[in-house]
Amino acid sequence: MKQLLFAICCIFCQCSPSPRISSQLAPGADFSRYKTFDFYQLDASGDTLSTKFSSRTKSMEYAIEQEMKAKGYTRTNDNPDLLINIGIVVEEKTQTRQTDFRTDAPRYIGQRNYSWKSEEVPVGTYRQGTVTVDLVDRKTNQRVWDGVAREIIPGRDERVEKAIATGVNLLLKDVPAK
Repeated sequence: MKQLLFAICCIFCQCSPSPRISSQLAPGADFSRYKTFDFYQLDASGDTLSTKFSSRTKSMEYAIEQEMKAKGYTRTNDNPDLLINIGIVVEEKTQTRQTDFRTDAPRYIGQRNYSWKSEEVPVGTYRQGTVTVDLVDRKTNQRVWDGVAREIIPGRDERVEKAIATGVNLLLKDVPAK
């Protein structure tokens, strides 16, 4: 019964509807001066060797582009006002639980001796992604807005696209519109 309850909790934790978001507008930033944008560079570290990593980063760029266009900005390669810098970190993490004397039997160590101690027991692994987006004024090379989103990466491909779209929408929510 406890294993079933734990499995249900894991499913709900991995399907979390919203990522943890934080964003910050630089003091004195005047977004009325900006009309165009382009992507500056993509920095990635951690577990980025996945065969799907490249397509997922393209999906992220596309989602950011759509959000910026919805806010009234235009993408251009010719001297854009804003440069968008994306940083991605993916980490493989281990989910654990604490042993409990009531449910975890003591270990037999021979000669009619038993031993029990409280310890962390691994029960599964998951991947957590952190995305940092910086909007940089191209002329002054100063950051005018930054945001960070942290979320558990869904295991199924069809959920990843939705998670990217939802996360980018929430992340860029505080970027001033034109």
